[in-house]
Order: sequence, then structure tokens, then C-alpha cells
Amino acid sequence: MQDTTSAPEGASPDDTLSPSPEHERRDPSPIDDPVALRSGLSRAQLDTLETMESFRWRLAFVRWPVFKAAIPVLFNRDGNRYVVIREDGSIDEHPALTLRE
Repeated sequence: MQDTTSAPEGASPDDTLSPSPEHERRDPSPIDDPVALRSGLSRAQLDTLETMESFRWRLAFVRWPVFKAAIPVLFNRDGNRYVVIREDGSIDEHPALTLRE
């Protein structure tokens, strides 16, 4: 039986199997859609988020633990500090959250 898969010109068939650096295994579309990021947040979280955004913090992503409330993660304008907003709208400046680089 002959291999019918084809690789781009100049690439070996093995090159097509490895993910490209631009490809992320997670779907990046919610990051582009602020409405999707905010959906599911409590009213208190949304109020705190709005206040934080007025101080130039940005909603980077939302963690969705199973059977628990959403955990919105915000970064400051420099991107060197982050906080999470608890379900009651309070800010956790020292979350027990490990971020990947």
C-alpha cells in the first residue's frame, strides 16, 4: 500500500505532523470576543470587572473549574501583575493560581 499523504514542497512528511508555533491547541476565539469572556460571570464579578477596566486592567481569560464559579483573571496594563475576581466580586491579589508562560 502506498502512502497518499503529501507534505508541502520542501518539507518532509514528519514536518506536517508537528504543530506550528502559531497553532495553539486551545481555541483562541473566546479571547477575541469580550462578550464570550464575560458570559457566565456573576453580577458582582461584572461590576468589579468594569471598575478594574477603568483603571486599565484587562480581562485576559476566564477559568471554568468543574462545578464551581467562573474565575476571571485580569492583568494590569504592563502585563506583569494579575488578580482574580471572586464570585462575590472581591479581588484576590494573591491567588493560588499557576499560570503557564
